[in-house]
Amino acid sequence: MGLEEQKERLIKAYIREGILQTPSVIEAFRRTPREEFLPRDLRPYAYNDTPLPVGWGQTISAPLSLPLWTS
Repeated sequence: MGLEEQKERLIKAYIREGILQTPSVIEAFRRTPREEFLPRDLRPYAYNDTPLPVGWGQTISAPLSLPLWTS
């Protein structure tokens, strides 16, 4: 499964669970290429619902850990 398919699967799961509710937030999730914030070897895991290391002892938060603002 490609990254776009993984991203869409995650988004749909978040919508079903009531985590993503507003169209603007859903669209922001669709537009944001999380894989571009990761080292190349971790990009296949970009849409796993878990934090991932980005180097220098730092991590990118799990998608669910991101603030979810409503408009």
